[in-house]
Amino acid sequence: MALLSVAEALARVIEGLEPLEAECVSLNLASGRVLAKDLTARLTQPPFDASAMDGYAVRARDVAQLPATLKLVGESAAGAGFKGRVGTGEAVHIFTGAPVPKGADTIVIQEDTVTTNDAVLIKDAAPGRHIRPRGQDFRKGETLLSAGTRLGPRELMLAAAMNHAELPVNRKPKIAILATGDEVMPVGTELAADQIVSSVPYGLAGLIEARGGEAMSLGIAKDELESIVMLARTGSAADILVTIGGASVGERDLVASALKDEGLTLEFWKIAMRPGKPLLYGRMGSQRLLGLPGNPVSALICAEVFLVPMLKRLLGLRDESRPEPEAVLGEALEANGPRQHYIRAVSEWRPDGERVVRPLPSQDSSLMAALARADCLILRAPEAPPTPAGARVRIVPLD
Repeated sequence: MALLSVAEALARVIEGLEPLEAECVSLNLASGRVLAKDLTARLTQPPFDASAMDGYAVRARDVAQLPATLKLVGESAAGAGFKGRVGTGEAVHIFTGAPVPKGADTIVIQEDTVTTNDAVLIKDAAPGRHIRPRGQDFRKGETLLSAGTRLGPRELMLAAAMNHAELPVNRKPKIAILATGDEVMPVGTELAADQIVSSVPYGLAGLIEARGGEAMSLGIAKDELESIVMLARTGSAADILVTIGGASVGERDLVASALKDEGLTLEFWKIAMRPGKPLLYGRMGSQRLLGLPGNPVSALICAEVFLVPMLKRLLGLRDESRPEPEAVLGEALEANGPRQHYIRAVSEWRPDGERVVRPLPSQDSSLMAALARADCLILRAPEAPPTPAGARVRIVPLD
């Protein structure tokens, strides 16, 4: 089977994925969730003409000639507005956020006044100033947040101001993670000479949770058909089953064979990507299978390239397709081979704000410490020619 390009493989992986069903969650639990429906304001904000400053509410005609002395007839505070009407030659002491009294059309700031008993001397004034008109922010019925919006601090504050105690969001995708391999042992185990720690599930779980999914660990399957099938069945309720290892073509790479009798329709298992050539993808009924390589760096980079777009589709995130950002290459690169290469790199920032990226010395797909130091991936197209230092290159930020 010829190697699929990354673009073609990604198109197959996300094909047919639709947003999951909607559910209502409390506003205080909605951080990071994705709106399932447009959200309209349930009230007008501000609900009344409000003062933008501490000072005095007056009629503009009464301060046309300055200085002017006005009679103090009351006070308007937030939550306790003045109930009367400002008449000729009158003023109301007002505080920021308080309703502007009827009859007043100007706020004179505190600093431009002198108060004496029941009167206020106006030294300076600008007609119509310092009033926030009713509905200046938004009006009842106005759509302010669209379906597909990820809810961050600003969106949550706005939703609360719109008077929504609960929000309709798409369900979090459930992602089951199954590690495989006789050599793979749980964290904290006393290891034999030929054993390694199962580290990749923790990186995947962190990535999944950070991108809005719900990670489910199924444990570690032995290199036996029965073990793989048994643990995979415990994740049958997941939207996506992610396996680690066993995605290559060796005699002990058994994932595809084990799941064939579970209804797996395998779509591809090799892609033109470095790191990450052995990548399984298929379907088991409504569940998708993404089989990642066993090498830790390969697994995490493949998850960034393929699993994250799948999560975005299931979450119903608005399509934010943008070209990869660019940076300045800090040192020359040799010509690339036939596979798309994701080069681990670190960044520095020039005084002019330009990002300069330098490849890490080793690109071995097993080096987790190097990946942890990297803050981006330099993206190189298949058969890219040698690239000199100072050239602009596409990157995938990891920070």
